[in-house]
Amino acid sequence: MAFDYNSPAELFMPKRKSIRRRAAPRYRRFATAGEAIRFAVEEMPIRTLGAWMQVGDERFDSDEICRLYESSDYPFRRDAAP
Repeated sequence: MAFDYNSPAELFMPKRKSIRRRAAPRYRRFATAGEAIRFAVEEMPIRTLGAWMQVGDERFDSDEICRLYESSDYPFRRDAAP
């Protein structure tokens, strides 16, 4: 089954752990999964443990997000040095 880069996506990024309590993850919504993937790989340190993307009922960890970015089906031009 092919991945739909045009589906809406939600990106969750972990916050730094607080000494007193566990911090909730940061959240950002994107109109398309392609935009979320581009942001995750080119704008933030995606290899941060705990980052994930939700597209419909599917959840993708940081390694899977990177694979989608590197796929020949990725709809955007890639940054020269992600």
